[in-house]
This record gives sequence, C-alpha cells and structure tokens, in this order.
Amino acid sequence: MQLHDLKPSEGSTHKRKRIGRGNSSGQGTYAGRGQNGQGSRSGGTKGAGFEGGQTPLAMRLPKLPGFKNPRRIEFAAVNVSRLEEKFEDGAVIDGAALKAARIIKNEFEPVKVLGNGDITKKFTVKVDKVSASAKAKIEAAGGKVELPC
Repeated sequence: MQLHDLKPSEGSTHKRKRIGRGNSSGQGTYAGRGQNGQGSRSGGTKGAGFEGGQTPLAMRLPKLPGFKNPRRIEFAAVNVSRLEEKFEDGAVIDGAALKAARIIKNEFEPVKVLGNGDITKKFTVKVDKVSASAKAKIEAAGGKVELPC
C-alpha cells in the first residue's frame, strides 16, 4: 500500500452544502434561513454567550478577588540543608554553581536561600536574597554572604 492508495472510509466524508445557488439546487430562495427575523439577516446571529438580552452568565458571576502584580519577581527557593548536601566545604555558591548541581533550572533566575536545615560547612554564598535565619546559620558556620548591590 502506498500513499496514493489511501482513501477515506465509505460514508465518512460528505459534500459541502452549497446554499443560495438557485431553486433547482434544493437550497435556493431563502437559502436555509427561513423567511423573516434576525436569523435570516446578514450577520444576524449574536455571539457566543448571548442570552436574548438578559445579562449573560459571564457577567452575572463575580470576578476573581485580589490583584496579580505583573512585575512580581519569583525567586527559586533553596534551603541551607540542600546546600550542605550538594556542595563541598569552601565552595562558592552562585547561579552557575546551583545550575551545575541541578538545584535550579536556569543560572540566571533569581535565587533566595532559606534557613531550613542545619549547616556545618563554610560557604561563600553569592545569590540575590538570603533570609535572616539562613544568613545567621551560614555565618555561624564560618561562611560569607555576598548580596548584589
């Protein structure tokens, strides 16, 4: 069998109904629209959701509360316990190092280090944000936190 041998199944396709092509076509005179009224006019159908003049359901329902800030910056959250298990003592932790350790997906996304877990190794952390508890734990272990200006 080749591509030119393929045909649709019997009865699965139909010819398009050509309306308004004379009375002998079977769809002449009113072209399937009936006689008078809105439906017989050109452009006479209302859009989806129109309910005959009554207030549509989409307008009767309340809108979502609150506000979504389009300029919100989403930070990738990384806990100090994760840094403890993935990095060696004395490591410099930045976006590229976190990407290499497969902790974040993109080295340029903003990162915030959180203070969940314990830390014993010395790290130099160069990320966008560090929580107060994480900063205290890193510095208590002898590490440094360097934030951008």
